[in-house]
Amino acid sequence: MTDAKFEKVSPNDKPLYGPRKLLLCGFSQSVQPNFNELLELIGLSEIPKVWVTENQNDIRVGELFELQDNTGFGVSSELPRAIIMAGITQSEMHALMSGCRKTKMKQALWATLTPTSETWTIQSLLTELAAEHEMMQQRKR
Repeated sequence: MTDAKFEKVSPNDKPLYGPRKLLLCGFSQSVQPNFNELLELIGLSEIPKVWVTENQNDIRVGELFELQDNTGFGVSSELPRAIIMAGITQSEMHALMSGCRKTKMKQALWATLTPTSETWTIQSLLTELAAEHEMMQQRKR
């Protein structure tokens, strides 16, 4: 898992790796419509979404990105809150992250799809993201 690395992304129109889609983990049934409203407010409502649930823990990330738009909508997820992005532009990614901060949405783990991460299970990716997040928090202290 250590061959992935953090890379700074600046706002531009270059699309991220992978199919244009968001994987959304850890969203309750009641919060999902709020996230959809946020996407509409920032002009990103057309981006396909997959709402990942804990019964999909052992599925590879690349396979989850192949699921149909709105798969899992209406089902609460107890997974760690995470947003995994693919195929959107870097400017759209920044707009999404900024919108989430402005609405004071529950903090999420953020990731972009990579050729490496698409071969991992969603649980492995979430574990790696949580460890990276903890390491970054320790550096800030």
